[in-house]
Amino acid sequence: MTLLPAQRRAEILRAVRGGQAHVSDLAESFGVSEMTVRRDLHSLARDGKLERVHGGAVHTASEPGFSQIEVERFDVKDRLGAAAAALVEDGQTVMIDIGTSTTAISRHLHGKQITVVTTNLAVVEELLPDPGIELVLPGGIVRRNYRSLVGVLAEDSLRQLKSDIAFLGTSGVDAELGVWDTTMVEVPIKRLIIAGADQVVLIADVAKFSMTGMVRVCGPESLDHVVTDAPLPAAVRSVVDANAIEVTVA
Repeated sequence: MTLLPAQRRAEILRAVRGGQAHVSDLAESFGVSEMTVRRDLHSLARDGKLERVHGGAVHTASEPGFSQIEVERFDVKDRLGAAAAALVEDGQTVMIDIGTSTTAISRHLHGKQITVVTTNLAVVEELLPDPGIELVLPGGIVRRNYRSLVGVLAEDSLRQLKSDIAFLGTSGVDAELGVWDTTMVEVPIKRLIIAGADQVVLIADVAKFSMTGMVRVCGPESLDHVVTDAPLPAAVRSVVDANAIEVTVA
């Protein structure tokens, strides 16, 4: 029986969840061309339901959506956001990474005369009514479940941009102050934000220092400042001191 496109994509997603992720295998299983499978995978990745990798896909449905994460530890994120926003001066160009902690920064930027470059659509929504803030969007593919822009268009745009200060989010931080992320497609964006910034500020509540991710974004040599909500673990503190990284506890 020939499946409708929506039915086929649902079955492909189920197959990827079960570990069957190669384009050729999926094409054979569903009796369609590899090009059709690639289109299906692209559509599923665009909706944040899986992660495209070379030759196939990996399952990312365990990643909760933005709206679910946003309400978790809201008071802590708001404190982090206020402390981070206090580092921003009028006239600066500011890059803001995706994530709910970085989004909290935008709520405290109102009234500043700045330029904000971001792939975070929630930040755009927050700052759109403020005429004193110039907004720059790099473009790209929209990840609906996490309100972000990714892909080659976003990456190419970020290569052409620089900022005075960048705020970086994370899924987890290891004992050597390595910054990790759970979503592979976001990592090139994060690395380009870092590369284009004069000052990089990591936004991470203390819980992130006992968490990890799938892909390493950067090490301590890329960071200038950490904004967190409690004293850092001793092992991390020694790395912070060795790299002369400033710390703000909100």
